[in-house]
Amino acid sequence: MSNKEIYNKVFMEALEVDESQLPGLEYMAVPAWDSVGHMSLIAMLEDELNIQMETDDIIDFSSYEKGMEILSTKYAVEF
Repeated sequence: MSNKEIYNKVFMEALEVDESQLPGLEYMAVPAWDSVGHMSLIAMLEDELNIQMETDDIIDFSSYEKGMEILSTKYAVEF
């Protein structure tokens, strides 16, 4: 499974959305992406991608696209 497939799978499972909702998805745009959902999403991404995110990056992780940007530039995750 590619990193993009893993990323999408985690988003869909953690936030209870389907793949068509991912582009443009932002924090608080769906009920499951509240503060608790955010931490669940981050924990699942860290586990699945075998990374440890810094606090500033977790705070900045505000959308589906921003997450890919952070992971690719700071954690060398290729999408």
